[in-house]
Amino acid sequence: MPTLFRFLFFLAVFAGIVYGTMVALVTFVEPVERDVTVRIPSERVNKPK
Repeated sequence: MPTLFRFLFFLAVFAGIVYGTMVALVTFVEPVERDVTVRIPSERVNKPK
């Protein structure tokens, strides 16, 4: 039984680290807004019939 307890403890600690990392990213990282321009060639828009 100690091996199972150690495994579950490891999983709980790992889940806590992942959760803490996600909370830190949401709290401290601010996304940068910018304009995106995609040029589409006229051959793709006006296909010959």
